[in-house]
Amino acid sequence: MKKEEIPQDLGALGKITGEVCYVVDESGKYTTVLSNGWEVKSSALDVAWKDVEQRIAAAAEKVKNREASPILFFMELRVMDIGIVAAYTGFWKWQVKKHLKYPVFEKLSDAKLTRYAALFEVSLEELKTMKVHEG
Repeated sequence: MKKEEIPQDLGALGKITGEVCYVVDESGKYTTVLSNGWEVKSSALDVAWKDVEQRIAAAAEKVKNREASPILFFMELRVMDIGIVAAYTGFWKWQVKKHLKYPVFEKLSDAKLTRYAALFEVSLEELKTMKVHEG
C-alpha cells in the first residue's frame, strides 16, 4: 500500500490514538504512517463487541436462573476464559469449572471468592450480587 492510500476513516479510537501501518514511500522503501482508522475494521470490531455483549447478557440470565455462578458473568464481562481465570487465581482449570456451578459457588469460602474478586477488580459484594460500578 502506498502512503497516500492509507485509510483515514475515523474509527473507534481515532480521536484517542492512531494505528501504525506499513507503507511504501515515494522511493519504494517501507516506512510507517499513522492512520485514524479504517471503516471495514471498525465494522468488524463492532460486530465482535456485539457478540461479547450478547454473551454477557446470556451469562447474566444464566446466573439469574441459577444455572451458573456469577463467575461466568464476570468472565464474559472481562472477556476471559477458564484458562486465563485459572492462571490468575491459582486455581486448577477443573476447579474453576466446578466453581461455575451455582450450588458450588454458594459454598465457596470468602478467601476463595476474594481471589476471584481481585481478578475481576470488584468487591466481594459485587462478585456475589453482580452489581458492578464501572469507572
